[in-house]
Amino acid sequence: MKKIGLFYSFHTQKTAKVAEKIQKALGEKDVEALNVEEVDEKKFASFDNLILGVSTWFDGELPNYWDEFVPAIEEMDLKGKKVAIYGLGDQVNYPENFCDGIGIMGKLMEQQGAELVGFVSADEYNFESSVSLRGDKFAGLALDQENQARKTNKRIEDWVADLKKSFN
Repeated sequence: MKKIGLFYSFHTQKTAKVAEKIQKALGEKDVEALNVEEVDEKKFASFDNLILGVSTWFDGELPNYWDEFVPAIEEMDLKGKKVAIYGLGDQVNYPENFCDGIGIMGKLMEQQGAELVGFVSADEYNFESSVSLRGDKFAGLALDQENQARKTNKRIEDWVADLKKSFN
């Protein structure tokens, strides 16, 4: 398996904790964790396989640290790259835009030529809408630490098993 770039904000507690679990499940030697708040375009584009930690803020927005990197991404050619996205949301308090960050970032990645991998069934979730839905699946791993924390470890385990097949 090619080296994987795992991008997330090191300053976010829940997203960072999930990133650590993903890195451990994939095998730490196969994954380089990078702080998206400090990364440059060259480093981002140097990986063929990328995992992006993209939570949803407020009413369906990207976190500031990703939003600030979007202009750089819009200038990149990501053809040949495989991108998996995970994100945290709250399906009880924000049911109308649950994990929208996954969908926003997924669309951007595809517009730049990347292939999205790691789609996850929307079964076992209870929300009204999400721009991250593609049919009956999320365009990445949707996690709800506020209301379904007990399901997180199993969801990560299943998702990583799928990623190992997708990343080569």
